[in-house]
Amino acid sequence: MSLRSVKYLLVLTLSLFALSFSSDLFAQDTLSKEAKPAAEGKKEGFDAAEVIFGHILDNHEYHFTSYHDEQGKEHHVSIPLPIILYSKERGLTAFLSSNFEHGEANYHGYKIGNEKIIAVKEDGTEEASIKVYDFSITRNVVQMMISLAFLTWLMLSIAASYKKGLGVTSAPKGKQNLLEPVITFVRDEVAKPNLGHKYERYLPYLLTTFFFILVNNIFGLIPGTANVTGNIAFTVVLGLISFVVILFSTNKHFWGHIFNPPGVPGFVKPILILVEFLGVFIKPFALIIRLFANMVAGHIIIICLISLIFIFGQMNAFAGWGTTPVAIGFTVFIYFIEVLVAFLQAFIFTNLTAVFIGAAFEGEDHHEETAHL
Repeated sequence: MSLRSVKYLLVLTLSLFALSFSSDLFAQDTLSKEAKPAAEGKKEGFDAAEVIFGHILDNHEYHFTSYHDEQGKEHHVSIPLPIILYSKERGLTAFLSSNFEHGEANYHGYKIGNEKIIAVKEDGTEEASIKVYDFSITRNVVQMMISLAFLTWLMLSIAASYKKGLGVTSAPKGKQNLLEPVITFVRDEVAKPNLGHKYERYLPYLLTTFFFILVNNIFGLIPGTANVTGNIAFTVVLGLISFVVILFSTNKHFWGHIFNPPGVPGFVKPILILVEFLGVFIKPFALIIRLFANMVAGHIIIICLISLIFIFGQMNAFAGWGTTPVAIGFTVFIYFIEVLVAFLQAFIFTNLTAVFIGAAFEGEDHHEETAHL
């Protein structure tokens, strides 16, 4: 089997594997079911778990706050998002998430609970025989679109300035002055050291990955927005794309070192081959988990610190007021750390991707480059 055939086979296998898990990864429904409290028997007062997981998980609306009127009725301040559902029995249905009234009402034979939409009968009980396909535009999807639109506008406006001669015949100004050092840094400190003379081939992908992660990280720090990079589905897609790029960058020298490690005793080779082969898949897995865990952890810490105010406030009013300045102080400190982490995680993901790509084609080309030196 040729090297190209092996690459195509691995990409096809991984794609089928990813598709088989796509429905679970999309909105992290399993985690939502386990982590969120059930609608029945809901606790009175402040529920820290509900606030935390309501922020880090995907949602069918932008929910900002809730309040009670003089009659004690609860009102929600939120932005509804489009619900798009399909079932074989009922066909295609589209409406706004506000029709569910935050889980209190059924609409067009559907009901939402723990951010999972199910088909229901007229009496409100679940219609288990109807399988619902959810193609809704969720909070994470909307925010990714906004981030993509912002990033596209930013880069096109900078490119237009360069076409006019600004930054070419004169010093960079405005947005150029802000982003040019970052682009130069990625080129000189990430692409060139890891990819050598092939850096120009991969630089557009590395820059796109870096800025896309960075923009989503920064947008996720704005109060009321979604933590997109803290969603496992988002990092899985980025990791799979990097994995495909790595596979198509490999050569026969790379696979030769995996399936026939040089200078290794024969009785050790079977174990080492297994370890090296698993390492091919562990690399993108490390990219996925590293970005996901770091972005989730920071947001959880911030929300936990803010939650302390309400938790102590439920115990005693003086305890709540006494905790407020301490909690806010630590929150502000962690928030600035998270701004640093936003840049750092974008750099680490991009740098590790460049390292893995460089290792994929290192070998014969590397020896040729060394000979020229």
